[in-house]
Amino acid sequence: MLKWALIFLVVAIVAAILGFGGIAGTASWIAQVLFVVFLILAIVAFVRRNV
Repeated sequence: MLKWALIFLVVAIVAAILGFGGIAGTASWIAQVLFVVFLILAIVAFVRRNV
């Protein structure tokens, strides 16, 4: 999950540099969503392991 978030972040940065605003915005939004999902799943896994 974190790997995909980083890939979309790189796509967003490249698209922003090349001037594709819509693609950059969408890619950065997807990266943010994937990162939040990763954090939630990591916290759940940590809590379940220590219970």
